[in-house]
Amino acid sequence: MRYLRFSVFRFVGLTGVIALVGMLTAVACAQSSTQQQPPVAEVEKPPETAVAASSRGDPGVYDDRIVFGQSAAFTGPAQELGNNMRLGILAAFHEANAAGGVHGRQVELMSLDDGYEADRAFANTQQLVSAGRAFALIGAVGTPTSRSAVPIAVAAHVPFLAPFTGTDILRDPELGNVLNLRASYFQETEEMVARLTEDLGITRVAILYQNDSFGEAGLQGTRLALERRGLEPVATGYYKRNTSAVKTALNDIVAAEPEAVIMIGTYGAVAQTITLARHDIDPVFMTTSFVGSNALAAELGPEAAGVYVTQVVPLPEDDSLPVVAAYHAALEEYDSTAIPGFVSLEGYLAGRLAVAGLEMCGPDVSRDCFMAAIHDTPSMDFDGFEVSYAPGDNQGSDAVFLTVIGQDGKYHMVDEMGGTY
Repeated sequence: MRYLRFSVFRFVGLTGVIALVGMLTAVACAQSSTQQQPPVAEVEKPPETAVAASSRGDPGVYDDRIVFGQSAAFTGPAQELGNNMRLGILAAFHEANAAGGVHGRQVELMSLDDGYEADRAFANTQQLVSAGRAFALIGAVGTPTSRSAVPIAVAAHVPFLAPFTGTDILRDPELGNVLNLRASYFQETEEMVARLTEDLGITRVAILYQNDSFGEAGLQGTRLALERRGLEPVATGYYKRNTSAVKTALNDIVAAEPEAVIMIGTYGAVAQTITLARHDIDPVFMTTSFVGSNALAAELGPEAAGVYVTQVVPLPEDDSLPVVAAYHAALEEYDSTAIPGFVSLEGYLAGRLAVAGLEMCGPDVSRDCFMAAIHDTPSMDFDGFEVSYAPGDNQGSDAVFLTVIGQDGKYHMVDEMGGTY
């Protein structure tokens, strides 16, 4: 298997405890469709005829369809991320299916809810892989959840496609079965610090982060970006994942009177941080794409104006861009009530990547062929959004965009920080 350069043993030490818990965790629910999102249903064992139909090739490949698996947060404080990632993937799959499928097969998605918890993600991934139902995994949401799922995917030779995380853990070149779509957190935090220092001359930067592997990745990236400029954080504070308990973390940050606060977290905690901090200080607030941009703006309401967010996809409302116009058309066809957003646009691009790999592979699709087709293609152009992979490089896009929430509650691209929006 040319694409698998095993790093599973590297992960086993990191996730051993998670594995033991995850093996005892029951999978509570599943969602599977390329039509409107269905109610949550119990996972069932595939019928014997389906297993037989798939046995002629890799798991998840049937005469009439190919099944992708997803574990993500569809409930809990991070549910907007999982639901919108899934929405975008399904819009892309629906677009391909409406055009006749891929080499005569429909593309389907089976989604399991992990609530943004690593042990549940482990159990879900085991279920998707061991039941023989998923050809590949797609659209995982989060660093700790992806970190617990990847060893299973590596050991089972399953492609792990377009996780919604920028962690460097998944950018290890030895992880040949992992295909990242988005830019990394290090690239996002570098852009933040560069713009703060160059555009505004800011040197006093504080960091608030989620206390897990996601937050620590953003913390490290910000520290490194500051160090490159001879700076260090004036204060740091952390909060627990899946909570908005940020008050204690804010104490030291407020006391340091920073000029800017970089926040590595999800929309609920970040919104709470901004709301509470503004009672005492008035810094520039910045956060990463993982925050869930649309949900953040909705949480903050009128208080959102002036908050900066780095993005890894273009503005989802700018349909003058061909890729965004294609996304709008696909979203309208799949669910005419859906509101465009950054996360579902990223999900749509993830779905397009999956479909492209299948198309290049031909009718005799296999996991080896799928991975080789993507790795060996110098560049793929999705209506103007380009991704490319190469030996030792499993990240498709390096694009980072800086946006700000304006007085109108909408996101605007930023040419230079400090303007009026």
